[in-house]
Amino acid sequence: MAEFNPNEAFSIVEYDPAWPERFEREATAIRAVMEDEIVDLEHIGSTSVPGLPAKPTIDLLLAVETFAPLDHYSAVLGPLGYKHQPHVNDAERLFFWKGAPRVYHLHLVEYATWEYHRHLLFRDYLRTHPDTAANYAALKRDLAREYAHDRTGYTNAKGSFINTTVERAYAALHAPGP
Repeated sequence: MAEFNPNEAFSIVEYDPAWPERFEREATAIRAVMEDEIVDLEHIGSTSVPGLPAKPTIDLLLAVETFAPLDHYSAVLGPLGYKHQPHVNDAERLFFWKGAPRVYHLHLVEYATWEYHRHLLFRDYLRTHPDTAANYAALKRDLAREYAHDRTGYTNAKGSFINTTVERAYAALHAPGP
């Protein structure tokens, strides 16, 4: 059984038009085992933004009404190959991964929370703001070279850009109308 490796090597590759199909196939498998527990299941992360270079890892955002015990999700998602990786944000987002190298990341959140909305805000802003998406692509390439064997460092180094973009997206949604 593969173990979680926070320093697993990775690279940024050009956008692959097959990524949405990979998401759909995996989402279908998850829907089959989670059934009525799912409130929403979205393709997030860079692979969900057409044209954006990314790590070839599909990120899925799975929203439930309220969290069940972790053991429940491990039992239901385990047969699909998902493994839980504990982290400091487990109270807000349960993180599961699949594959070696990792090919899927599953972010399990409670519906209508900030953790749920911030992922969608970021994705949707990049989809509708090509200049921001291009800046993000350049940043990701630079950071991938700098942190090629340090996924945690890579993720942390993107944090400021992501937070600023989410703030812009939120402000744009809540700006006074004409």
